[in-house]
Amino acid sequence: MIGAGVAGLATAIGLRRAGWAVTVRERRPAPDRYGTAFGIHPTAQAALDRLGLGDALRARAVPYRHARIRRPDGKVLAALPLERVERKAGRPELLVSRPHLVDALLTELDRLGGPAPSYGQPLTEDPAALDADLVVGADGIHSAVRTSRPVRFGAPDRVRSLDTAAWIGIADFETEEYGETWGDGRFFGVTPVEPGRTNWYAAVPTATTAEELRDAFAGWHDPIPPLLGATDPDTWIRYEMRHLYPALRGFVADGRIALVGDAAHAMTPNLGQGACTALLDAEALTRAVAAHGRAGLPAALSAYDSERRRSAQRVALGSRTLHRFVTTRRPALRDALIGLLPG
Repeated sequence: MIGAGVAGLATAIGLRRAGWAVTVRERRPAPDRYGTAFGIHPTAQAALDRLGLGDALRARAVPYRHARIRRPDGKVLAALPLERVERKAGRPELLVSRPHLVDALLTELDRLGGPAPSYGQPLTEDPAALDADLVVGADGIHSAVRTSRPVRFGAPDRVRSLDTAAWIGIADFETEEYGETWGDGRFFGVTPVEPGRTNWYAAVPTATTAEELRDAFAGWHDPIPPLLGATDPDTWIRYEMRHLYPALRGFVADGRIALVGDAAHAMTPNLGQGACTALLDAEALTRAVAAHGRAGLPAALSAYDSERRRSAQRVALGSRTLHRFVTTRRPALRDALIGLLPG
């Protein structure tokens, strides 16, 4: 296993539960606990249940049931379809802090036995040369497994920048106003994360400092300015929004190498599905491997690719399309179109 983020740890857990001896290598020097909150869709919750992690998720997660899309002046444009999701799935979307999810994965991996993940161990060799029956690349958008020989997965991909910076943080107070606010080329989102705290995220093309970010959303409706004002800028995280394009022609290669998570389909954060698709990948891959056994590994990888590639790539396309829609420089037209959507 190359990579010890959410995708890598979940895949390692699934493989150990299936009786495989798993070694995990991670280039970072320590567990990756940066970030704020993950939204976990009911389908991803079901995948965690099948991996034996559902109870650990629910122990610290909070439901996400009501949220709206607004203009900067506070006018409501539409409701996010959270109630519809809950009616259809029989359970709500959940929000969980990233550190809690990572720690829960590490705890379960340790409980299953075997060596702990090795940190500060980047992949420097060709993955095909590794002494392993199966090599899984779960090492993110700049995956060394994927880029070691790009044509292995059908064609060279490209990490593309959206020329937009994303910011995330957590304020130490609660609000009842959740959802996203869409402005001219920028947006701001607010979700629950745990009692007494509120998760926020923002995207804006030009802001490079905390002061510039606050200025970019000055005058927007409450609770946006108070959230930025109540959060220590030293705790904010800023990153450049990137995604993989064009889509890979395959998530597997050579009958023994597979990609999961961002290594396979890194996407923009607009749909909030990055962690969900990673968990679905992990569960599908380990389920296929368990069903086919070592002797049937090529067939297992083929089954995994058939189940997950088109689905994950549709989500990535949808997220990229939504990003363009949300950050348009013609917000009046966008807002009018939103008003035509069914309630």
